[in-house]
Amino acid sequence: MINISQKLKNEIWWMIISVDYDYSRITIADHEINEGMLTLWLEDKQDFKNSLEECLQLDIPAKQFAKVIRSENLNSYEGTKMHPTKQFLYKSRIEVNEPVRWYQEDASVIEQQWAREAVVKMLLTQLVENEVVNDLAW
Repeated sequence: MINISQKLKNEIWWMIISVDYDYSRITIADHEINEGMLTLWLEDKQDFKNSLEECLQLDIPAKQFAKVIRSENLNSYEGTKMHPTKQFLYKSRIEVNEPVRWYQEDASVIEQQWAREAVVKMLLTQLVENEVVNDLAW
């Protein structure tokens, strides 16, 4: 789960409404990762902006970005390991690197794009699901 402020939730809802609930129209205009923060600028594919100031800016803490990478198994693969003392083989997820280091050092350009898109997808899904649950509670 990605923690975001109420103000940002409102801005994301405004973007969802402006794309007529067609989430495939929401795209990442640009991105930056530094100082423990992933910054994404979102825009409507059918209404490209002239500058990043006109886009919706999302600041995602690196810890939350790492959780998304780990939950999507982007930094690991299914493999076989040998138990260190009992000498038998077993299947396990083998982590290539810590999530954020994997993103910065090991991931291909496409894998980095998948990781950023996974953040946006998880954020939109979380936002919509929470609103549905809140509506049902009434």
